[in-house]
Amino acid sequence: MATIAMKFGGTSVADIERIRHVATLVKREVERGNQVAVVVSAMAGETNKLVAWTNEAAHGGNNLAIPDQREYDVVVAAGEQITAGLLAITLNAMGVKARSWLGWQVPINTSAVHGSARIEGVPATDMKRAIENGEVAVVAGFQGVAPGTRISTLGRGGSDTSAVAVAAGIGAARCDIYTDVDGVYTTDPRIVPKARRLEKIAYEEMLEMASLGAKVLQTRSVEIAMLHRVPTRVLSTFTPDVGGTLLCDEEDIVEKKPVTGIAYSRDEAKITLHKVPDRPGVSAAIFGPLADAGVNVDMIVQNVSEDGETTDLTFTCTRGELTRALAAIETHAKDIQYRAVTHTADVAKVSIIGIGMRAHPGVAQLMFRTLADKGINIEVISTSEIKVSVLIAEEYVELAVRALHSAYELDAA
Repeated sequence: MATIAMKFGGTSVADIERIRHVATLVKREVERGNQVAVVVSAMAGETNKLVAWTNEAAHGGNNLAIPDQREYDVVVAAGEQITAGLLAITLNAMGVKARSWLGWQVPINTSAVHGSARIEGVPATDMKRAIENGEVAVVAGFQGVAPGTRISTLGRGGSDTSAVAVAAGIGAARCDIYTDVDGVYTTDPRIVPKARRLEKIAYEEMLEMASLGAKVLQTRSVEIAMLHRVPTRVLSTFTPDVGGTLLCDEEDIVEKKPVTGIAYSRDEAKITLHKVPDRPGVSAAIFGPLADAGVNVDMIVQNVSEDGETTDLTFTCTRGELTRALAAIETHAKDIQYRAVTHTADVAKVSIIGIGMRAHPGVAQLMFRTLADKGINIEVISTSEIKVSVLIAEEYVELAVRALHSAYELDAA
């Protein structure tokens, strides 16, 4: 007998018929002799509706008003509560003993940053005892309890994070995340029809892919899986027997190709500060205010100073943060002392990822040559031990992804 965690996203529980289908998958695991905890998202579209209501209530004629984040969490957490109750009712009607657990009942302890709280621990003592006694625990994802016993939410994609954290908290043998895709692919199949489903992917690779634009898993869920070494599978709710993709340790992957996958992100903006004084402290003067403004800077490149006095500095952020970034730079213009600032949102990031890069020379060179052969100019480059990212004009994203996918021999036969 094994203890497993199962997670179902919004499309998997979009209506009562789909909730019944989810219940049959849970019942199948129980009949196999497994002890089960199920984490559920809100029904598709429900969270967006609840967010819209909170904004409408807060505005009251003032479109700049922001909802109280503590009460915002109370409202938007309701979607998962409804799904958890409905699934528990359905399971009991099928003869499977089950009960719902809200975030504060588990408890899923979080920080006090409402709207984007981070999980700090999942004691789950009572819930684990109930599971061991043969009861299916149906957990409302996306939510927890902050200090002061206030409901908190984990931000978009937080149900994935909840699921892996619950799996770690109850000592589950694995965490199965059911979604509307049947696994992790070498790249987006909508762009490259020959993209292959991966049977296994290392935690580190999945973390890079999630942070670089792949939408299969939320980044924090992969971080928790890697930290607690929770084997995690990505499966399709609608074709659950296909096999999916297993997130695992690097040592569990026999064949390590130089590149495992190609990721891309269109949500990019580029800012360049021209003629910045080339002196100690100038980078802190730029990136300190950006951090204070909540801007997450990604790629950074500084040109070599020709005259020893000034230089150009380029960095990227998300398009949603562009206005905030420009405002922070303008506010601190006297401290930075730049000559001019330019920006564009007509860019995209394309990345190659693979643990095999560590042992294969020439991986980056092939990327650069492939893009050059297609006439694609590289504007910014950033690297880590297992990835290379380039910033290019957005119009060339699909061409770049297809060319790189073929260059690294990732196409399915």
